[in-house]
Amino acid sequence: MTMPPWVSPEETKPAPMPALLVQSFVNTWEGDSGTDILGEITSARDWLTETGLLGVGARLTDEDLNLARALRESIRALLMHNGGGPAPTAAELAALRTVARGSWIQPAISSDGTVELELEGGGDRLALGRLLVIIRDALHDGTCERLKACHNSECRWASYDRSHARRGTWCDMSVCGNRVKNRNLRSRRAGTSRGSSA
Repeated sequence: MTMPPWVSPEETKPAPMPALLVQSFVNTWEGDSGTDILGEITSARDWLTETGLLGVGARLTDEDLNLARALRESIRALLMHNGGGPAPTAAELAALRTVARGSWIQPAISSDGTVELELEGGGDRLALGRLLVIIRDALHDGTCERLKACHNSECRWASYDRSHARRGTWCDMSVCGNRVKNRNLRSRRAGTSRGSSA
């Protein structure tokens, strides 16, 4: 599959389209390097325009950017839950609810007679509601449960679990999986050492 230009070159476990947009949106923050595409207006505007979440030439405010970053973390909480983490709290769901309340979604009939959901006024403003439509569709077709955030607390990278058992918990077993397992092993050994010297 050829990746759209807005997908991180670090992506090794891409979701199918259109869930790839949700995955890439979450991955606009990269834990290892601290890179945050949504960290400032210029890079955020470029990325959001390239993905179609912001119309060409549309204004992007600090308030929009704060909402986009909050939505990213709300979605990350959902993806953590998909990977066996705790259910999102009301606070973690707040940005999702804010975007849902501010989105005007309208059914539309395409030329072949299929029903699509379109965002009203999407070209002149930030269209974060599009991500909610993708999540809703992914919940119904089963792809959403495979979209997960890494269990490494220093990473939280979103990846697509293609395993048959659907039990993947790391973005990369050889990197994050080994880091966490080694950290846990050192912690257990330190606890055993303290316990035996008591």
